[in-house]
Amino acid sequence: MRSAEVRPDEAGQALVELVAIMDRLRRECPWDARQTHESLAPYLLEETYEALEAIERHDLVELRGELGDVLLQVLFHARVAAERTDGTAFDIDGVARQIANKLVRRHPHVFADVNVSDADEVLKNWDTIKAEERAAAAGGQASALDGIPMAQPALSLAAQLLRRAQSAGAPADLADLAEPGSEAQPEHVSPIGAELFALVAKARAAGVDPELELRAVARAFRDRFYEWERSSGG
Repeated sequence: MRSAEVRPDEAGQALVELVAIMDRLRRECPWDARQTHESLAPYLLEETYEALEAIERHDLVELRGELGDVLLQVLFHARVAAERTDGTAFDIDGVARQIANKLVRRHPHVFADVNVSDADEVLKNWDTIKAEERAAAAGGQASALDGIPMAQPALSLAAQLLRRAQSAGAPADLADLAEPGSEAQPEHVSPIGAELFALVAKARAAGVDPELELRAVARAFRDRFYEWERSSGG
């Protein structure tokens, strides 16, 4: 039986084995063979949420398994992409190489001669480098909001928009859409929606993640409901 301890010269060997397993499944399993990026998309989202739930429960044993499920989705998508014949194919090595290059590029205080004083300066440099990359990709006409996935959950979308806007130097009152009849409030924005957006801005100003805060309250409500259910005989 193999030891659970991984020696330095063995680091990454299990990943190589997993890539080989994924290749064989794609060739020999009827279900795996017919999957596409689109058909796999729900699983990527589902496994990500399950990993998040394990983190929230502080269950590190479960987290290891859930991260494996997330890793499988990355490998699966890369394997599907490797089969494309339209000149856009890439494989898992391409995925790893691109993120490795990005990490080196965005950490000049580690891999180059840039000096930083604290974590806040690291984040500021990261945002600056990311903005430069977006501008270069767009021929110099990029917006600070480019690349934000608008289909993500509304709370996390609002938080990401506000984070990017703040990094770009936008004034804080730009997020104030709650004033009825104000010129800044578009007709399609309801007072409740504007108030929710303002609460997200308030959460960011307090240094907390609105999505995680609301999830915590939702869990507390769930437990409270369970207590009510038991006490009422429901």
